Amino acid sequence: MKAADSTPSLRIQLRALRLWWKLNPRYVTACIVSPFLTAVLPYITLYFTARLLDAIAAGAPADTLWRLLAGLLAASLFCGGANALLKHWKTGLDETRGFGQTRCLADKMLSMDYEVADDPKTSQLYDAILTSSNAAGWGFLRTIELLPSLSGAVTRILGAVVLSVNLFRLPAADAAFAWLNSPLYTILLLAALVLSALGSGWLRTRSYAIWASNVQQVTFSNRLFSFFFRLLKDGTEQALDARTYRQDQLIDAINRAPENNVFRLDGSYFKAYRGPMGGLNALGRSLTWLFTGLVYLYVCLKAMGKAFGVGAVTQYVGAITSMAQGVADLLEGLGEMKNNQPFLEQFFQFLDLPNKMYQGSLTTEKRSDRQYEIEFRDVSFQYPGSDQWALRHVNMKFKVGSRLAVVGQNGSGKTTFIKLMCRLYDPTEGQILLNGIDIRKYNYKDYLALFSVVFQDFQLLAFPLGQNVAGARQYDPDRAADCLNKAAFGDRLNTLPHGLDTALYKEFDPEGVEISGGEAQKIAIARTLYKDAPFLILDEPTAALDPIAETQVYAKFNEIAADKTAIYISHRLSSCRFCDEIAVFDHGQVIQQGTHDALLADTDGKYYALWMAQAQYYTE
Repeated sequence: MKAADSTPSLRIQLRALRLWWKLNPRYVTACIVSPFLTAVLPYITLYFTARLLDAIAAGAPADTLWRLLAGLLAASLFCGGANALLKHWKTGLDETRGFGQTRCLADKMLSMDYEVADDPKTSQLYDAILTSSNAAGWGFLRTIELLPSLSGAVTRILGAVVLSVNLFRLPAADAAFAWLNSPLYTILLLAALVLSALGSGWLRTRSYAIWASNVQQVTFSNRLFSFFFRLLKDGTEQALDARTYRQDQLIDAINRAPENNVFRLDGSYFKAYRGPMGGLNALGRSLTWLFTGLVYLYVCLKAMGKAFGVGAVTQYVGAITSMAQGVADLLEGLGEMKNNQPFLEQFFQFLDLPNKMYQGSLTTEKRSDRQYEIEFRDVSFQYPGSDQWALRHVNMKFKVGSRLAVVGQNGSGKTTFIKLMCRLYDPTEGQILLNGIDIRKYNYKDYLALFSVVFQDFQLLAFPLGQNVAGARQYDPDRAADCLNKAAFGDRLNTLPHGLDTALYKEFDPEGVEISGGEAQKIAIARTLYKDAPFLILDEPTAALDPIAETQVYAKFNEIAADKTAIYISHRLSSCRFCDEIAVFDHGQVIQQGTHDALLADTDGKYYALWMAQAQYYTE
């Protein structure tokens, strides 16, 4: 992470505040107004207390005292009551802070090109933002957390100026203290104020800078601890392995290693707190108290010189010391802004990641006859940052209504072929055409709407079954149930306690049901049917099923696909026999293409070798 500039970047701080205002204007308002009222209230008390003491010392009549008391009570009730309500409001809104950051990151992640989202650098940047935020609150969250203290500090400074201006204007009447009337002492006191505030703020800022410089170690320790905690707590496959092989001993050893755990008593975190961080912070606060002593001395000497009454002593001492604290807090806040700047830049670096994919403008034809044709014309592809060709010179053409099986060994380019067809990536070389037009010219969302896909690593949400099938909160229950039946999930559906309203998994609903991998794949297939797109793509969707069940699912799916194009990727070649054509991939190239019988007849071909390698386990 690059170091921050010598002064905080006002532009990036204002950008963060504008974004917070856009996300939650009420919360920003509360963060400004509540500290303002909190800072004003002591000054109201100081002012009226000073007037009361002066009135009592002067022997003022009772009605004067009652008016001052009534003024104090009214002002305190108004500001105190408003502040209490605002604090209560702000406390409730405090819970929304994390959601604001999550919303920004999630909106960006979901709006960026898949190529950008799939880039490891993007994942590293995203993880760095979250870990810095979770470990010490650095980044976007710190901006809004600093706002109340800055608002309060500015209010304390302005209030102190108003209440203390007469301290320097009123001369000492006693000749013995006439020397206090020299402007020199006023200048010295103000210089002491500035120096103590600057010194206190600088020292406390340096203290926080030490923390910020160790944030990567703290972040790593937090990540390690969180990983190990989840590993042993959750009922996952990793947790099973951890218990079976006593990996808890390995985990404990790694977690306790000094280089991994900065939170040990002898770790860098506590060493910093006991040493430079604690020392600098204590020294900074000592300067504030030293200045407070000087203020007491100056005010008392002027009071002894009969420049003002006893009531004003309370007012001026309170105002000046509050000013010193306000200036120190303001400088400390500005220092934290400086320390936070690299983390804030990191946050906006993520939000500013540019999309590279051309979105297109042509609308895809809404053809009632579903007559679409896709052609790969000399397509080659390299993943970003790689010098290896994932696909090389692929030429292929197929129409809606056909059945295409894509087979080959791991890493042969099958899934990459699908990603390019769905335009998750654009080809490095060559073209992909839809009805003779380069797919890059079509409106991106319109083009994606043509495809229903079950990817290898598909995801179901811990929401009701019907919403998972429809991909929406509002859906047609009859249609969802029909799709589940067609995907061979009907029998299981009949056993669910709440039918389509049954939640999957238990993250949000204790009555949710746990489903097997094979059942999850059937739900995913039902989801493709519900979308009713002209192209259906199944990328190893039945890997959790046994070969017989897989063949049954494919056969049934082939029937319900009707006039749609269906593309199947499978390692089990027996499940692809019903396809019109089979494309054999090897090292990113299509080395064979034809029907099952034709490919099997070529005993020197790759397909024959793959077929025989699997067939022996079913014939022996």
